[in-house]
Parts: sequence; structure tokens; C-alpha cells
Amino acid sequence: MEFPAYLATMPMHAITEIHGEPGLLARFRLELRAFDEAARERLTEALDLAAELHRDDRRVREPYLNHLLRVAIRMMHHYQVRDVDVIVAGLLHDAVEDHPDELAAASSGGRAGPHDGEDATAAALAVLAERFGPRVARLVGAVTNPAYDPGRDKHVQYREHVAASLDREPWARVIKISDFTDNGVGVIHTVGPKVTSSARKYRPLVPVYRDLVTRPDTPLSAPVKEHILGQLDLAEERFSAILDEPPHPN
Repeated sequence: MEFPAYLATMPMHAITEIHGEPGLLARFRLELRAFDEAARERLTEALDLAAELHRDDRRVREPYLNHLLRVAIRMMHHYQVRDVDVIVAGLLHDAVEDHPDELAAASSGGRAGPHDGEDATAAALAVLAERFGPRVARLVGAVTNPAYDPGRDKHVQYREHVAASLDREPWARVIKISDFTDNGVGVIHTVGPKVTSSARKYRPLVPVYRDLVTRPDTPLSAPVKEHILGQLDLAEERFSAILDEPPHPN
């Protein structure tokens, strides 16, 4: 498939709408040019694993892999991240949460049986540590949702987990902020009931991410932080348009 010469300058959701997954894969490979051969091989291995684990997953109108590609591309292009562990963890940030048993089986010839709860998470993280190193596993663990108490509001527990987990993992903040940007700013690219439910879920996180982004230990440059703050403003604007009652005309 032929792609335009300006693919590297296109907004990612525009690539998604016009060129789909092949376009995002091509853009990902363009970003890989900034890395050495060993890093490119490692990132390609992570992408291949993510593609296999999420091969049947969908996000409303698109393959789930599109989301993972955008999260990784955003970190490489807009955030100027060159830490390979962080980008690998970005590609695999939903692997443990969504496919723990399949991930464990991927490293045991398909022999791993089903696990329950924390055992499944621990087994999957152990596989990531073996294949990509303990730091990648730690970063993925920091952005993996725990089992929630069914007696409490799930969204409240989610916000508490995000705040606590990212407080102690500065690089995990970078992954989660890219994930949030794709989900929050990108909420207008979805359809149906998920538009409203996503806006309700993510809107209370805007001030949480503002605080995390602006902390001195968040490992991003000042211009990148300003860019992210602008994206958070845009997310809030979109959440307001979705959720707030329009003013009544006099």
C-alpha cells in the first residue's frame, strides 16, 4: 500500500481514519528510524507480541492494535521519548490486564493453564520480565488495573489506583498520559454509548494528570509538558461538550 510523503506529519487519528492499521504501522516504522538496530528489533518484537495478544480485540470501530500504536507513536513523536523500555511498555500496556493467561502461555509453548486474579497478573508480568526485562514488567504493572472491590464505585477505585500507582513511577506517568490522550482527547472519534461513558470515566482524571505532568520528576521537557497540558485542556473542552447541559436561550 502506498502512503503519502507527509504521513509523518499527519495527526494520528487522521491516519487511522484514512489509512487504518496499515497506515499506523507505516508511521510506527517511520518513528523507528530514530533508534539503533538493536532498539528497532526490540520494539518490533514488542509490537509483534501486542499484535498477537490483541489480534481479536476491537475498540468500537477499529482493531485494538490501533490504540497501542497511537500510544507508542505519540510517546516517540510528540513526547520525544527515546527510552526503549518505556515504548515497549507502552505497546504492551494492556497485555497483562486483558490477556494474562494467553501471555503466560506465549512463553510456555501454550501449556499454561488459566489463573485467577492476582496469580494471573503475577504470571503475566513474570513473562514480560523474562522477555523484555524487569523494568518493562514494572512499568506495565504500574498501569495495569487491579481487581476492584465490587462493593465500591469502580471509577472511584480506578482514579485512586491511577493516582497512587503513578505517584511512585514517573515513567509510567508518561505511558498513562499518552493512553489518556488517546482515550480522552480521542473520545470524539468513537461512537454510541461509549462516548458518554468514556467522558464520565475520564473527566475526573484531568486534574490528576495535570498534577502528575507538572511535577519536577516527570521525565519530560518543558515544551512537551506544555503540549500535554494543552491536550488536557482540549480533553476537558470535549468532555464539557459531551456532558454539560447547553445554556438555555433567553
